[in-house]
Amino acid sequence: MAGNIIIRQRGTKVHPGKNMGMGKDHTLYALVDGIVRFERKDKKRQQVSIIPAA
Repeated sequence: MAGNIIIRQRGTKVHPGKNMGMGKDHTLYALVDGIVRFERKDKKRQQVSIIPAA
């Protein structure tokens, strides 16, 4: 659901992707309703995106 916290973290271990927001404490949250998708961009960088629900 939009506004729900997906990840609480210290620093940017996981970066926000599409339809994700980042708080000032690096918390990642959903901007839209949909399916959460975790993906690795390279060896060090992981990204989380939201695929919007139809």
